[in-house]
Amino acid sequence: MSRQSAFTELARGGGRGALVTVVDVEAQAGGDHADRGGAGRAPNGSVVRVGAKLLVRADREVEGTLGDQELDATAAAHAEELMWAERSELRAAPGGVRLFVDVVAPPPRLVIFGAVDFARNLCGLARATGWRPYVVDPRTRFATRERFPEAEEVIAAWPYEAFARLGGIDRATFIAVLTHDPKLDDAALVLALASDAAYVGAMGSRRAQEARRERLLEAGVAEERLDRIAAPIGLDLGGLNGEETALSIMAEVVAVRNGHGGGRLSHATGRIHEVGA
Repeated sequence: MSRQSAFTELARGGGRGALVTVVDVEAQAGGDHADRGGAGRAPNGSVVRVGAKLLVRADREVEGTLGDQELDATAAAHAEELMWAERSELRAAPGGVRLFVDVVAPPPRLVIFGAVDFARNLCGLARATGWRPYVVDPRTRFATRERFPEAEEVIAAWPYEAFARLGGIDRATFIAVLTHDPKLDDAALVLALASDAAYVGAMGSRRAQEARRERLLEAGVAEERLDRIAAPIGLDLGGLNGEETALSIMAEVVAVRNGHGGGRLSHATGRIHEVGA
C-alpha cells in the first residue's frame, strides 16, 4: 500500500497521523529548485526527490523515506509536533528542502468524571460542537447510558480502570472533574495530573479547591503539577443554570485547545480566525 493510501485509510478510520511530502528541493547543481518530480541533494549528499512521502503515526511508527536519514528525522519531528497540535503546515528543512505536513486527527476527546446533572448538559454541548464526550463514575446507579445518551461511552469504573479502558490519556485528551466527592475527585486528579492531558479542570468553590490542594499535596502530588488544574473550572460567563455552566466549561476547553485565553473578541488584537495551511 502506498503512503498516500495508508494515510487515506488512517483518516477514514478516525486515526491520528501525518503525511510529510517533499514539495520543493534545491536542484543537484545547487541554487535553483527542482520541479515536481525533480531531484536535489540533502546536505550530506543524499538524493531527495520532490513528491517523496513519509507517513508518521501517533505511536511514532514511521513508514517510507524521503531519501535521507537526517531529513527523515527532521520530518518525523515536525509530524510529531503538528499531529498533536492538529494542524497542517508547510515547513522548511536543511538544504533548501520544503516539506508539507498534512495532518489527520480524530475529533477531540473530553473525559468527564462524575455522572452528575452538569455532566449531562456538558455531554450534549460537547457532542453538538464536534467533540467525543466520555462519562466516568464508579457509581453504577448514576453512570448509565439512559442518563447520558449523547456520550461516546459511559464507564462505570474507578479512574484507574476507566483510563485503562480508554487507552490511556494522551496529549489530545481534555479532562473535567465534576463530582464534588473528594474520594472520586482526588483519584481522578492524581492520575490526570501525572498524564499528558491537554487540560485538567475541576469544579468547586475556592474554599473547596484549597482543601483539595492540601489533600493532593498529602497524597504526594508535586506542587508544580497542581498548577495545571483549571479551578474553578470554566470561563467567567456569569451562568447560573446547568446549561450555562456547561457552556462555561466547554468555552474554556475550546479556548485551551485553540491556544486562546477566552476573552471577548471585541478586546482581541490580531486575527479573529486563524487561516489554516
